[in-house]
Amino acid sequence: MNRKSLTRKIITAPYTLWMSIFVLVPIGLVVYYALTDADGHFTLRNLTAIADYGKTFAISLELALISTVICLLLAFPVAYTISRMQAHKQSTMVMLVMLPMWMNFLIRTYAWMTILEGNGLINRFVRMLGGEGFNMINTNGAVVLGMVYNFLPYMILPIYTVLTKIEKSTIEAAQDLGANRIHVFRRILLPMSVPGIISGITMVFVPAVSTFVISKLLGGGKTFLIGDIIENFFLGNTGTVDYNIGAALSLVLMILILVSMAIMNHFDKDESAGGIM
Repeated sequence: MNRKSLTRKIITAPYTLWMSIFVLVPIGLVVYYALTDADGHFTLRNLTAIADYGKTFAISLELALISTVICLLLAFPVAYTISRMQAHKQSTMVMLVMLPMWMNFLIRTYAWMTILEGNGLINRFVRMLGGEGFNMINTNGAVVLGMVYNFLPYMILPIYTVLTKIEKSTIEAAQDLGANRIHVFRRILLPMSVPGIISGITMVFVPAVSTFVISKLLGGGKTFLIGDIIENFFLGNTGTVDYNIGAALSLVLMILILVSMAIMNHFDKDESAGGIM
């Protein structure tokens, strides 16, 4: 072994140790509990029991997809607008986008409970105008709103980063050649921003499909996601503690997330190889 290889191994040793302790070991424990019973014997009963939660998986995927699409529709124009500003203004706007992330996740979600509840700020304002108010809390819409609010910056930042690399001269050249705004968006901005869009979709969809805090606080127990079920099996909030089934659900959810990320990366590579269409 030469000196260069030895130095590289010494430098990477702490990271390898970190990955082993905090990534590989937890994953190994999840797999172990998912494939064993309470006595430690091998079984597939935990995996077959997942069929009972198919509807919950479907709801989790549906709300996560809706939240991801809304985040994308909101994030792209915001990211593009920021990327076309002057450099010092861009820094300020990026800081404003990141500002809510400096606050604790639970506090942000609790704040939306105060806003959406029956006697919350919105309903108070509606009643001041002579309305009767309406129910917003403890609904799927409230859960989606919480997801969008909490995860929107994760969609804006990667798209903004990619858009800043597109030279203004490229857009101006397309306009000089007769391209209107729709053509510029469809033929230049959208294809060149695909890597940022893929990263944003992954960074929003993954936490959205596995969340349980948002659904618990804003859904009020009426919107039950797969993250809530996993939490209940591990913490026994409903009186039943079953690490094995909880681990099996976690394993399936983890595989689902990895498959989603692989699909996104596949599209990312295809777009990178194809260039601007």
